[in-house]
Amino acid sequence: MRAAIVFLLSTLLPLSLSHGRDPFAWLYSRRSGGYNYGSLQADTTGGACPDECDCPPTFPVAMYCDGRGLTAMPAIPSRIKYLYLQNNAITAVPDSALVNATNLVWLMMHHNQLTSDAIGMKAFLKLEALERLYLQHNNLTSIPSNLPRSLRDLRINNNNIEKITPANFEGMDNLTILYLHENAVTEMGISLKDLKSLTLLDISSNKLTKVPEGLPENLHQLYLESNSIDSLPESFLSRFTQLQYVRMAHNQLTDKGIPPNTFNVTGLVELDLSFNKLERIPPVSTTLQHLYLQANQIKEFTLGSFCTAVDVTNFSKLRTLRLDGNEIGQQDIPSESTLCLRQASTIEI
Repeated sequence: MRAAIVFLLSTLLPLSLSHGRDPFAWLYSRRSGGYNYGSLQADTTGGACPDECDCPPTFPVAMYCDGRGLTAMPAIPSRIKYLYLQNNAITAVPDSALVNATNLVWLMMHHNQLTSDAIGMKAFLKLEALERLYLQHNNLTSIPSNLPRSLRDLRINNNNIEKITPANFEGMDNLTILYLHENAVTEMGISLKDLKSLTLLDISSNKLTKVPEGLPENLHQLYLESNSIDSLPESFLSRFTQLQYVRMAHNQLTDKGIPPNTFNVTGLVELDLSFNKLERIPPVSTTLQHLYLQANQIKEFTLGSFCTAVDVTNFSKLRTLRLDGNEIGQQDIPSESTLCLRQASTIEI
């Protein structure tokens, strides 16, 4: 009997020590693709996991197919809510590819080789629970048709999209985040007008020559840098009561193209107008905290752009002021600026 007990302990002890050394070994093997959990998935949970993907039993509603060298869409069990297909070579999404995946909440398809003509007109039509759709870094020339109205976060940047129409976003009342940067958009019209929930819009690094019309009024962040915009419309920011961050660096803005007091609006926290063609500092609100004006053609430090009156009670909330790369120096800063800009921790001339 004692010999049997000793044998049993000698068998279990190495296993116990091995488990103690690395209790997360199963996780590493799953993420490295070294083990396939497909055989552990019962049909009662919505279908078996495809051999080329991982479906961890601890998170049965997720399917990891990222970085597997896939060229086509895998079969997707109906239970899946979170689908990771990024970093593959997938070229098409047929209408039938997602027909059973009606529970999807996240669909990650960035860094593939998708083209617009290879995405079915109804490919996303039945995904009524989808909240996040990542399609950045593909070869799309247009926004896919019939996107779900449930979407909250759409990332379609770093493609070859040239035109955006109102039909692209029809009925998408829930969309709050839209990344469209690094495309070739020249015209948007009023295509974003009805996106009433949109708070972040990034359309930087496109080919826009003017600010799009009818931008949603609930925006918090607006990124327009690296376009060819040379002027701004009247009352550009006054109707955006919640706007905090505006970035318009690397455009063609001139003093003539900016109406008076365009940026003198309360609520704005950060304004980036660097790398334009400004010769004067535009008036800004005393509540602005970060102002970037480097690499313009500014020739004069106008204290009135920050404070209409200079005394103990009237001062700017600016913390960061960048004026380097212009045509002024430290000697051009008036002595009264120490009162007006008393909260600034960074002033670069």
